[in-house]
Amino acid sequence: MSNYKNFIEQIIEEDLNNGFKRDELCFRFPPEPNGYLHIGHVKAIALNFELGKKYNAPVNLRFDDTNPVKENLHFVEEIKNNIKWLGYEWSKICYASDYFEQLYEWAHYLILNDKAYVDSQTSEQIATQKGTPTNPGTNSSYRNRPKEESTRIFKEMREGKHKEGAHVLRAKIKMDSQNMLMRDPVMYRILFKDHHRTGSKWCIYPMYDWAHGQSDYIEKISHSLCTLEFKPHRDLYEWFLHQLPKENKILPKQREFARLNMSYTIMSKRKLHQLIENKIVSSWEDPRMPTISGMIKRGYPAQALINFVKKAGIAKRDNIIDVSLLEFYAREELNRICPRVMVVTDEIKLVIINYPEDKHETLEAINNPEDESQGKREIVFSKHLYIEREDFREKANRKFFRLSIGKEVRLKNAYIIKADNCIKNEKGEVIEVHCTYDPKSKSGSNSEESRRKVKGTIHWVDVKSSIDIKINEYDRLFLKEKPEGNDDLLKNVNTDSKKLIVGKSEKFVSSLKKGQKVQFQRKGYYIVDDIQHDSMFFNKTVSLRDGWKKIII
Repeated sequence: MSNYKNFIEQIIEEDLNNGFKRDELCFRFPPEPNGYLHIGHVKAIALNFELGKKYNAPVNLRFDDTNPVKENLHFVEEIKNNIKWLGYEWSKICYASDYFEQLYEWAHYLILNDKAYVDSQTSEQIATQKGTPTNPGTNSSYRNRPKEESTRIFKEMREGKHKEGAHVLRAKIKMDSQNMLMRDPVMYRILFKDHHRTGSKWCIYPMYDWAHGQSDYIEKISHSLCTLEFKPHRDLYEWFLHQLPKENKILPKQREFARLNMSYTIMSKRKLHQLIENKIVSSWEDPRMPTISGMIKRGYPAQALINFVKKAGIAKRDNIIDVSLLEFYAREELNRICPRVMVVTDEIKLVIINYPEDKHETLEAINNPEDESQGKREIVFSKHLYIEREDFREKANRKFFRLSIGKEVRLKNAYIIKADNCIKNEKGEVIEVHCTYDPKSKSGSNSEESRRKVKGTIHWVDVKSSIDIKINEYDRLFLKEKPEGNDDLLKNVNTDSKKLIVGKSEKFVSSLKKGQKVQFQRKGYYIVDDIQHDSMFFNKTVSLRDGWKKIII
């Protein structure tokens, strides 16, 4: 086993070596319930929960639910379901809203200690006097408001006696700080909006930066791990913690790691919501979305996502991981677990002229050569079959190893056939291929003919017993490798990212249930999306091989 430790683990090991008690380690995953989790969140989830496993430490699931305008209970439940689906269990569920009373009391404490004040400027005025990254801010005219007055107004804000936008509570730090987040940040604003947990109890709500670190402190989180965009917030995180009366000596340590960036994918909940609003996708659960729920609907196995983020690693610098790596781990996992079936999606009829008209036989096929415990299935063979149009050419060169006039191929799990001639329609398109079969070449029999080698093997389905299925085929949602660039996001959308096709399948698929995964031989991996009035709908997860780069070259 490798002794390699990522830099987060190295930080923890150093803390332990310097005397931090192992039994005081505590981690958390702190999502905001304002949208669905996506593949980027899987990295943060796996990091925290795997650290919990490694150090036998608790891991909290805490919802930073400080904005009732965008948050709701549906998002909370979906996030919980996603984490369970990934195979992780939290030690306890917490909510920032559990701490609203404590946060309010601590805000009063800061006012009384001249560390916070009520500002009555408009939001536009506050933005202007904050300055720019190259120019220092200027003090608010309310910065030296008497603490008794700030205390009174802050209390009135809670009581609902002031309109939205009339006042905010700001921390009193430093208006000429190089870090603009330290220029007297807003701690509270007035919002007459019901909260999904506290109802109408509150009409002032804490800002994220104020609630987040203090929630970590209350829960005795030892290491607060977040992505690099929060690095400028660390100064403010630590400032707030050092102003509070210390009820316990453990202060959480914030450290940042590079977020997961993936090619042809966006990782912004705001932009993902934009896709929904503009009807580019149907919902957060659309299989083209990088949300965990979308990937579940598309058929990705949980272990594939975990393996992918582990391989991507924990780094200090942002980089872009090719989406094909995720698809590789999906194939690897699906190959191991999926039964195989034969499906034809662009059929032409194949007639075996020397096979009796009124005869049919039942053949056996191995469900999964990677897993013998999945057993075998029965497939029907008769005179009239369907094969893929691309598997037949009237005339072909030496490199074409499938069916053509005068050449032999093996029908998967069945017999060797030889094409004799074909029938065309008025447009010159082949609609039927006539062939002969070798009765002694049956797969799995002990005859010498059955072991005879031919260069090509093609799949097929029986005409009479086949089942019509509908398949959602998916492609990249964006045409550009970096869709989150300066261009209009919607201009980069691949308008051909979803296609509905109809296929013919062997009857085995009728035994599948919603949510079951399967390999369509020579095509890819699919999941049963829905079963309606005897119609089966499949979503394509991933092809058998990575063909994207070949397509775009």
